[in-house]
Amino acid sequence: MTPEHYKRGGAMMGHLSTLEDWEALLIRDLRLWCHGPEGQAEVWNGYAVNLPQGKAVAEMRVFEDLINTLSTFARRPLVRHEVQCDCLGADEAVFLHIVKAACTGELDDAAMVAALVVIPAHAVRVALMAAQVGTSIQIISANQGAQPKPDMPHNVVRLH
Repeated sequence: MTPEHYKRGGAMMGHLSTLEDWEALLIRDLRLWCHGPEGQAEVWNGYAVNLPQGKAVAEMRVFEDLINTLSTFARRPLVRHEVQCDCLGADEAVFLHIVKAACTGELDDAAMVAALVVIPAHAVRVALMAAQVGTSIQIISANQGAQPKPDMPHNVVRLH
């Protein structure tokens, strides 16, 4: 693995503050989950508080399975930014694209993009899980209410 792989996977593609609330929440949850047990507990709490009790555990398991599948079968280690970073990295943007396409019913597109990230045998499974995760995250985000976004002029370029 060369440092170039990490540069590509971590290259800034945008800012979380410019995404829809559910999209930013999805990336935040991905980062928290990969950060370790404390972050995973925070993600679990978000599901438990914002989804019906019986549904929360099942939906959380799908999220966990999606992240584990991506991590286990990825063609290279996936790069993410720090939990509090406002940057949207390239690998994170691809993850968001897969989830967004899948939960809007574009499963073929989601699977095609997933095949670029994971070995092809797991691409359809990733797309199906992504559809379910996207729907759950949208519900969680709606239940949490709108999150305040920083006010930035459009002509400001911020790298970090």
